Amino acid sequence: MNVLYALLVLGVMGAVFGLILAIASKVFAVQTDERLEPITQALPGANCGGCGYTGCAAYAQAIIDGKAEIGLCAAGGNEASHIIADIMGVESAEMERTVALVRCRGYDRQFKGPYDGLQDCVAASKVAGRGPISCKFGCLGFGNCVKACKFGAIDIKDGVAFVDREKCKGCMACAAACPRGLIVPVPYKNEMYVSCASVAAPKISAKVCQNGCIACRKCEKICPVGAVSIQNNLAVIDYTKCESCGLCATVCPRHIIRDVLDHETVEQFKAKLARATELHKREQAMAKAKAAAEQENKN
Repeated sequence: MNVLYALLVLGVMGAVFGLILAIASKVFAVQTDERLEPITQALPGANCGGCGYTGCAAYAQAIIDGKAEIGLCAAGGNEASHIIADIMGVESAEMERTVALVRCRGYDRQFKGPYDGLQDCVAASKVAGRGPISCKFGCLGFGNCVKACKFGAIDIKDGVAFVDREKCKGCMACAAACPRGLIVPVPYKNEMYVSCASVAAPKISAKVCQNGCIACRKCEKICPVGAVSIQNNLAVIDYTKCESCGLCATVCPRHIIRDVLDHETVEQFKAKLARATELHKREQAMAKAKAAAEQENKN
């Protein structure tokens, strides 16, 4: 009999507490915007943080709250942007696809000595002298960027990080993980890139790395549209001007200016160099002839 009373009491208590919880859930319910779920589903769900928020759900909520613009999700691209814009009832601007670029080609990097420390870029960068390799700006090669990438777009090849442009979504989570700031976003449509980040004096750069920029300015002089310039001892490409003609790559004595495919043969390179040299000579001859004609007209 006592068992029945106990069961009855427990049943009544369960019903009462259940009723209280049901009422509380109604009274204290947080209203969720019905647009939140479809916007979140439109995002890739990688939670890479490339938009500046902790995850896709946080970004979706920020859009609804008017705190974030549509089009910040590089991983989702234009497809996600258009879907979200339709849900929000606004027009979306086209997003230009960008990909990550590792500004280092130091396959022959020189080490200061044996390194037996943690296989971690941040830890290695704190070793006396800014790391175990001679170049203070080069890739350490321990793969922090590889671990940060949610899309499997980065790998370590010959001790240097390499980005697969087709897999890269442009979220730049890898850039945040690189203690040396080597990884930067570049337009996917452009085919040329400078694979060096060293701003050391040319003599030092030439000494510590066979692939370092020596600020010779050959690329700057040959560019027909003024897209290449030397800034702080380093060649820099202005992608708003670059037409990916490849002339800069043909005259680079250190071969750090490359095309995205990066697979041309020596014969192809020499042929391209010959064409570029001939074109450059013609342009110089035309410029001299124009200057001479203008001087003659003045006289």
